[in-house]
Amino acid sequence: MIRTTRTAVCTAAALAAALTACSAPGESGDSDKDSSGPIKIAVVNAQSGQLSSLGDWEYKGAKLAIDEWNKKGGVDGRKIQVKLFDDQGDPTTGTNIARKLDSQGYVAMIGTAESAVTVAMAPILQQAKIPNITSGQADALVDVGSPYLFLNGPTSTTYDATLAEYLVKDKGHKKIAMISNNGSFGKGEHDAFLKAAKDLGVTPVTDQVVTTDQKDFSSALTKIRAKKPDVVFIGSEEVEAGLIVKQARDLGITAPFAGAAPQGTPVFIDTAGKAAVEDTIVSSPYLSNDVSAASKKFAAAYQAEYNKAAELHGAKAYDGTNILLTALKTSKGATGQKLADAIRDTRYDGLLGDFEFGENGVGITKTTIGVIRAGKLVPQQ
Repeated sequence: MIRTTRTAVCTAAALAAALTACSAPGESGDSDKDSSGPIKIAVVNAQSGQLSSLGDWEYKGAKLAIDEWNKKGGVDGRKIQVKLFDDQGDPTTGTNIARKLDSQGYVAMIGTAESAVTVAMAPILQQAKIPNITSGQADALVDVGSPYLFLNGPTSTTYDATLAEYLVKDKGHKKIAMISNNGSFGKGEHDAFLKAAKDLGVTPVTDQVVTTDQKDFSSALTKIRAKKPDVVFIGSEEVEAGLIVKQARDLGITAPFAGAAPQGTPVFIDTAGKAAVEDTIVSSPYLSNDVSAASKKFAAAYQAEYNKAAELHGAKAYDGTNILLTALKTSKGATGQKLADAIRDTRYDGLLGDFEFGENGVGITKTTIGVIRAGKLVPQQ
């Protein structure tokens, strides 16, 4: 169900003024986008490299939502035109794409799933007045402070505060080890979980940091093994996290792992192996495709369209795209600041929960706990 609290209204005089307004060099004003014909939306995500699975899920979720709207006539009769850009998981490539979006008349952007790339793109998109709904979760996204940047899921603080509380309060774990990488995502996860654990009176028995391109984790894992932890927190993306868990099991570490969004994905499970990830504890706003009637409907449509099972990242992009298109409809096709205001004022009952954006651009502030059983993430009983 969709609820909106404010609808942009343009008078004829205001519209005429907007159509004749000029922007400073290098900037795009609210009136720079074509107000007739297709509405141009960009999806920016890695389509190559180690993070390409994220980009594939994101694009499929966004396109599914756009196709559904187009089948119903688009936005007030205007079709939504979507183009996919490959940022390669690289911030420099991302900034170059951001400049293209400004010069080529895109009214909004869905993506990226990589926090570091989104952070790099944010200043350019803000100057261009292009709203951006990202699936990244690093707290650094909020720190950017852009009124054009919105998160279609919780921040690392929400993921990891929920996880730490479950591990410490519900499970009674006191000996917690940590391993994370030094990238934007890993640092965000590290800092958020460490603070949450310490706030609960627990200091990790060891805190190992690896690089984003590392392949051999034997040194860090040997130090973890020596501490005999109750549980190991892991803060890295899907493939690396899977390799860490696989190597940990080979070294004889039997403690369960715990983490956030990446640990709930098929790529993590397939990389590590089903036996290795058994009992992994996951904090997520979308645990499975079977948690509600809405998730079942989404998953069935996703399966029918792509012949693949849906998961969190596709659901996030689907929610974010629906929020964007709803804001476009209620604002009568507004762009720039007016569109950003309309997004912030949109209330949306989505797959991840009830979206209500704060001034910081965060719309969801709750996750739940799941556990991997027999290769699937299921709600914790």
